Amino acid sequence: MKGTTPHRQLASDNYAGICPEAWASLAEANTGHAPGYGDDRWTAEASDLIRATLGTDCEVFFVFNGTAANSLALAALCQSYHSILCHETAHVETDECGAPEFFSNGTKVLTVAGLGGKIDPASLDPMVLRRQDIHYPKPRALSITEPTELGTVYTLAELRALRDRARALGLKIHMDGTRFGNAVAALGCTPRELVDAAGVDVLCFGGTKAGMAVGDAVVFFDRALAGEFEYRCKQAGQLASKMRFLAAPWVGMLRDGAWLRHARHANEMARLLERSLRQIPGVRILQNVEANSVFVALPPGAADALRAQGWRFYDFIAGGGSRLMCAWDVTPEDVAAFAAALAAV
Repeated sequence: MKGTTPHRQLASDNYAGICPEAWASLAEANTGHAPGYGDDRWTAEASDLIRATLGTDCEVFFVFNGTAANSLALAALCQSYHSILCHETAHVETDECGAPEFFSNGTKVLTVAGLGGKIDPASLDPMVLRRQDIHYPKPRALSITEPTELGTVYTLAELRALRDRARALGLKIHMDGTRFGNAVAALGCTPRELVDAAGVDVLCFGGTKAGMAVGDAVVFFDRALAGEFEYRCKQAGQLASKMRFLAAPWVGMLRDGAWLRHARHANEMARLLERSLRQIPGVRILQNVEANSVFVALPPGAADALRAQGWRFYDFIAGGGSRLMCAWDVTPEDVAAFAAALAAV
């Protein structure tokens, strides 16, 4: 049948289904009637669970996807004459179709360099200080992707260095946490330790790639920045009328730590995949494997041969080679099947 695949894929964690914990909460919420637009018990409980998970009081909003989360969060930090600094491979620059600029009514995204997808703190000063006249978009926010688009993870020390430099330059800090759980699992720290190290003002906490059907959370640690954010959500078509179905999966994911268990497992599968691929002649690992993705250079013709067998994965210009992504439900058997197929071709 068109559109189906013969096995679990390594193309993206978007390919995976809904994890059991999120599914159970969704089914539980699907009984009877409940108030709309977030005035239901599920939205209240999910918000409280996010506060408990992050270990701090904060404002929580639920939106449909990561593009909306990142773009609306950055728009809340900036005026149209401001600019946002991010790594040159960051999703907000390369894969949001200009949404941060659109929703902020023109805020300019400026890119900075750094090895392995990580921003070099020394690259911030030239961008902020090179011009301070009225003709230049005034730098206002720093956007950090954790894990990065290349699958690497900032250490807590690296985040503190970025935070200190950003604060010295007067920048607000946004974190694209589409795979926030994978970063927490990789670092072996608490969620609070991660956001404190980075000095995050607003976090986009990913739910979709963690194992939910749809939905990300925008979390403001600086409550003053959240003023009228609900109006941004409504205007952008992100206010769910049946909000309980965006919120309920968070309850299942967070109340017993399923989000972090699944993230640890996905990371472990990526490390297993890396070890398996290193045994195959002609295969080269391109980036440090620190979260749930493996960037790899395949021998000539191998990618086409694998795709002809039904395997799906993306070629990444930014990271070079092909990206293999382990979702929450990938198993050792899936990894072995891919490695065997690659070795055979």
